Order: sequence, then C-alpha cells, then structure tokens
Amino acid sequence: MNAQARYVPAAGWRLLTKLYDPVLRVTMRERRFRGLMLGLAAADLPPGGTLLDVGCGTGTFTLAVAGARPDTRVLGADGDQEILDLAGDKEGADGIEWHRALAGALPLPDQSVDVVTMSLMLHHLLPADKHAALVEARRVLRPAGRLHVADWGRPRDPLMRVLFGVLRRVDGLAQTRDHAAGRLPGIIEDAGFRSVQEHARMRTSFGSLEILSATSNVRALGDSHG
Repeated sequence: MNAQARYVPAAGWRLLTKLYDPVLRVTMRERRFRGLMLGLAAADLPPGGTLLDVGCGTGTFTLAVAGARPDTRVLGADGDQEILDLAGDKEGADGIEWHRALAGALPLPDQSVDVVTMSLMLHHLLPADKHAALVEARRVLRPAGRLHVADWGRPRDPLMRVLFGVLRRVDGLAQTRDHAAGRLPGIIEDAGFRSVQEHARMRTSFGSLEILSATSNVRALGDSHG
C-alpha cells in the first residue's frame, strides 16, 4: 500500500472534515492542551526561527503560533488538500507557509527547522509509519531541535479505558495499540530523540491525552545518513 493510500483525514472520515474544529472544541479540552503546546513551542523558538506543524489540519494551532511569535517563520503540513483549504481561509493564514505533504515525506531540507509539533496525528498511523514520521521530523530538525507531541497515552482509569476503547475502533486497533500500551515515549526515542518528557496528561471525552517533548539526537541523524 502506498503512502497516499494510507492517508487518514484529521476527523477520521472525509465527510466529517468541516466538523473537525467544533468537535475538537467540545470533546478535547482544546483550549487547555493547545495552550500547553503553544507555551512549550513558543518558548523553544529562537528569534527568527522556524516551526513546522506536521499534520496541521485546519491550522488552529499553526495560526496560534504565528500570532504568538510573529518574529518567526511558521509552516503547516498536511496530506489533505481539503483541510488545507479550510486552514487557508482563516484570518492570518496568509502569513503561514502551507504544504501538502505526508508526515513521512516532508518537502524541507535537512536541519532546516527549530521546532516540530504534532497534535493528534501519530495515532492515525500504523507503527512503521509512526516511526517514519518521527524519523522525518528528526531529519528536518536542526541540531538539538525540539519536538512537541500531543496524542493519546495509556488510559489510567476505567472510564478512560472505555472511552479510548471506543475511539480505537474508529481510528484503528493497529494504529492505536502502542498508544493504549503507553509506548509512545519509547517510539519517540527509537526514532532518534532523547530526553523525552511528559508535561501533562489530561482526561478527555475520548481518553487520556499526553503532552510530550523531546530533543533531536544529532548522533542518530548522522548514523541514519551513514
């Protein structure tokens, strides 16, 4: 199966794309988790630096970064042209560089980005594609560049297990198995990152959401090219 055939729209089904923003606001405690991600990403961006939001969806977070750090270059990448069109229609979108691209094949040079963010994207991918997306993020990051991820973690109580169990049947058991087992930090490390840190874990309508950060391992990048 090729990469394009594996692509999954942000809402899971293409017919729900236009409902993505309101559903996220109602079910995901969006203001809190977006705020945490924004604080982390903005703090790691140097003056004049570059941030890439992989799986940017409708661009809500991408635009927030651009608003918080107007002194920087902000890029959004997503594989779905329809959802990029929605992002491009939002106020302030002209200041963002939008790219139609899959997470495992980013159209950027090596070591050209200071910060990469991924929000609710990795759980859509099969294990090999998760690894490929994270390796690609490491490739475009500058030495000691920073990765920030918001995605599902292991449920810590019965209610979260039930809710995440329902979501898993929608988004795919194989795609979400590692998340249910709490293996996301290890998967990030295996892709060549170090110092993986959990900043927050929050209960949502679909399960336990983790906010994780890590630093690009320059030695691992060199090994991958060797």
